[in-house]
Amino acid sequence: MATYYYGRRILEDQGWTFIAVVVDGRRGMTTVFKDIPVQICQFHQMKTVTKYLTRRPETPAGQELRSIMLQLPRSTEKEFTKLLANWKKDWPNILTDKTYVTGSKYWYYTHKKIRGAYLSLERNLLYLFTYQKYPELNIPNTTNSLDGSFAHLKDKVKIHHGLRQDRRYKMIEEILRGREY
Repeated sequence: MATYYYGRRILEDQGWTFIAVVVDGRRGMTTVFKDIPVQICQFHQMKTVTKYLTRRPETPAGQELRSIMLQLPRSTEKEFTKLLANWKKDWPNILTDKTYVTGSKYWYYTHKKIRGAYLSLERNLLYLFTYQKYPELNIPNTTNSLDGSFAHLKDKVKIHHGLRQDRRYKMIEEILRGREY
């Protein structure tokens, strides 16, 4: 997280002013920018939930949670919060069920992947709809436009795959300054 603080400070020292930020969901980013509106990328949040549940969850609880997650881009904060609350009410034990290891005092959560998906949504809920709270700032709800720019940069660097690291950095710096390769 110190790297993010450092990066922000460098940009601000160069004259950049942050009015809002869209982040990909990495932990700690919300604290780096706690003084301005923070939007967590809905696309990255959906990818995180899919990582836990897969595209075809086996359990009915997982299928229902995935269905709720797919409604994220078309929902308001109030609607989405209600959907999550109803899911939690419909599946009261899914987050707390434990499986005990035979012959020992140890246990693990029975549905740890579903639990992880739900807790990720619950933890990030405050930051998933920031773009709706500040319409005057025109905050995007994803980082997709930025990710597309980096894909272009990566393609350019990939062409010169044998470069030493210091020359690769110099090349990236030149591309960012507007000098094409």
